[in-house]
Amino acid sequence: MTSTEDSGTGTEDRRVVIVTGAASGIGRAAVELFAARGHHVIAVDIDESGLSDLRGDPIVLTGDVSAEEINARAVRTALDRFGRLDTVVLNAGTGGTPPLESPGAVEAADRILGVNLRGPIHGLRAAIPALRHTRGSAIFTASVAGLRGDPGNWAYNASKGALVNLVRAFALDYAAQGVRVNAIAPGLTRTAITSGVHRNPALLAEIERRIPLGRVAEPEEQAEAIWFLASPAASYITGTTLVVDGGLDANLGILPLPGQGF
Repeated sequence: MTSTEDSGTGTEDRRVVIVTGAASGIGRAAVELFAARGHHVIAVDIDESGLSDLRGDPIVLTGDVSAEEINARAVRTALDRFGRLDTVVLNAGTGGTPPLESPGAVEAADRILGVNLRGPIHGLRAAIPALRHTRGSAIFTASVAGLRGDPGNWAYNASKGALVNLVRAFALDYAAQGVRVNAIAPGLTRTAITSGVHRNPALLAEIERRIPLGRVAEPEEQAEAIWFLASPAASYITGTTLVVDGGLDANLGILPLPGQGF
């Protein structure tokens, strides 16, 4: 990143980023971070009202990322307005896994897989020609739920686990073309998807007890990890899922953490 780009002076070499799932949580934080650091931003979400008050004056597009059209439209917008695309942040996601044996469980899982897995596939497919031209990068939002299992979360676990391996596969496919593909794997973060946990003080306290850093993450902390993977500082990193979870995945969980006693 050059000092000119950082300053947000409007020069023609300003980098361009697409962020999906931009209306709230990690996506919102990423939009506002990239904009504050001088990028042109195209913000995509199905939630039109959530896009209305984003800081940084992004271009906003409303649509369902599980469909090809909105992903293609976002790339066309970047090229038509700015003539380039440097980064795609394929962050949009959904949860709400039902019990496997409940009515409509498979249909609900289809929706989760559609947003969490098909969406990033469509997003990268649309962006690859432009990213190839700029030798740009793609960052997926996976999850620690894609590294291990959770009770009652089978469809979400499956979607995020597939995403982790998809990042490896795409990184291999496009490395020779100069396109880097990585992911972050957030731990519990204060977002709309995890709002149920935050409304349950006893559950939140139990989860935080298992996190070595002793707290959940803020969306802005995840956005900083995305920024790093998109930046020249990560120019030799591809095919990696960066775990951003306060040490949760490092903890086997059998013994108490230091300071918790026996």
